Amino acid sequence: MTEARPKNYFALICLVLALGTAALYWPITSHPFILYDDEAYVTGNTHVTTGLSRTNFAWAFTSGEAANWHPLTWLSHQLDCSLSGLKAGRHHLVNVLFHVVNTLLLFIFLRGATGAVWRSALVAALFAWHPLHVESVAWVSERKDVLSTFFWLLTLMAYVKYVTSDKWRVTRSAAPAPSPVTRHPSLFYFAALFFFACGLMSKPMVVTLPCVLLLLDWWPLGRVGNAECGVRSFKFLILEKIPFFVLAAAGSAVTYLVQASGGAIWQTPLAERFANAAIAYARYVAKTFWPSDLAIIYAHPEHWPAAMSLGATLVLVAWTVLCVRQWRQKPYLAVGWFWFLGTLVPTIGIIQVGGQYMADRYTYIPSIGLFVVLVWGAADWVMIQPRWKNMVLIATGGALAGCLVVTSIQIFYWRDNVRLFRHALEVTQDNYIAANCLGTAYDKIGDHTRALFFYRASVESRARFPQSQYNYGMCLMAFGQKEEGLKHLEIAATLTQHDPDIQCDLGDIFVLSESWTNAMICYQHALQARPNFLRAQKQLRQLLANHPEVH
Repeated sequence: MTEARPKNYFALICLVLALGTAALYWPITSHPFILYDDEAYVTGNTHVTTGLSRTNFAWAFTSGEAANWHPLTWLSHQLDCSLSGLKAGRHHLVNVLFHVVNTLLLFIFLRGATGAVWRSALVAALFAWHPLHVESVAWVSERKDVLSTFFWLLTLMAYVKYVTSDKWRVTRSAAPAPSPVTRHPSLFYFAALFFFACGLMSKPMVVTLPCVLLLLDWWPLGRVGNAECGVRSFKFLILEKIPFFVLAAAGSAVTYLVQASGGAIWQTPLAERFANAAIAYARYVAKTFWPSDLAIIYAHPEHWPAAMSLGATLVLVAWTVLCVRQWRQKPYLAVGWFWFLGTLVPTIGIIQVGGQYMADRYTYIPSIGLFVVLVWGAADWVMIQPRWKNMVLIATGGALAGCLVVTSIQIFYWRDNVRLFRHALEVTQDNYIAANCLGTAYDKIGDHTRALFFYRASVESRARFPQSQYNYGMCLMAFGQKEEGLKHLEIAATLTQHDPDIQCDLGDIFVLSESWTNAMICYQHALQARPNFLRAQKQLRQLLANHPEVH
């Protein structure tokens, strides 16, 4: 009976986590696709909408579409379309199922690595129900988040099995002989490598995983300075991770090349990028502990006040020093904190990709580190001050209840495009990207007057944003303001000279508007960026043949 009881608790915890998470996120199965990225990833991508095939399979591994190389993510979207077509609810359901599975894997991993059942369960519950994670689950385009985390957690679980199996071989203890599998811990090592490779092919953000493995060696696996836990030299631990670092380096190189060729990397001053990183880190921490004003887009302001960035940097440095000073007595503080800091490095803005300075979805894996710090820290506090136990339990229940309420509210905003982007405008400042998306949302439902208003607001907020210049110009022309509309289309063409597809589309628009010189310039820019662009070659030849005066 005494042995069966923990197993029953384990099963009960898994059941509560799975059913609670599924019930919380079930409403998104009735939500539509979102116009922001979902068209590029699914609805407007013929390689995806036509489902799995030999041609589409090859495309997934060779394409840099959407300025990313993540073939397994493409294959998962293709499989969805093969099974469910373009029924948005089915695509959302797959995201929900991955999130449920990730929650269970996180619980199983932490329990196996630390032996702490209830602490692991609480971390998993925070991960499952925290409002910051709504974006990763409720957005079809963020399949890469839930899929890469699935492989991330499988990697950690395989690594823990490898380490715990390896202990018998290192310590040569008199314990009962291991099973045939644990006699060969390298099987789990190669499984971890395989899952890591799959994670890289789902989303390159997981490149930091080898560093996390080194953190786990320190705590909770105790492979540094603890002979009873199968201690290995630090040199061995580094050498052991070399294959992981090689994979991470390859993934980083491919990602950088693809994003650079796709024009996704923004050229901003280095000082601004470091300021952005400090402020984003601070705001991620703040939103983890007080998740308010969450939005699908946080537009980059181009410049941060020096006092704000300095203040954020000092706070981060102070907390880092505190964690390092406690590394012997409370190693979970440093491990959890460095998990958070390290796993955010690829998206923190040192290499600025896109127009956002932060994003809720980027916390999907990093927040686990903060949850570990919070939960293990609270448990230690109760052990030191047992009279506070009831208060801590009440606070824990209140935190989980608050997460459930705020997450439900956040899920509600994802019911349609207008509600989602209007909310983003309400809770952020100078959000030119959200204004442009809200204009597009109104355009799609036929409310062109409101669309024009928000396109204009986006242009006035950030004149160098090409998408809003393009949309504003097209909307003006639809209202009969051809001359004014062409001016904004010319600005859009100037801002997107290295994007061959946009240049060719703009060339076609200028042809229809009888702006022959602008059309020729656009086709020439398209061919400079992509010399074998057949459509641009054909359109330019036809233009020059019909209008030789534009030479």
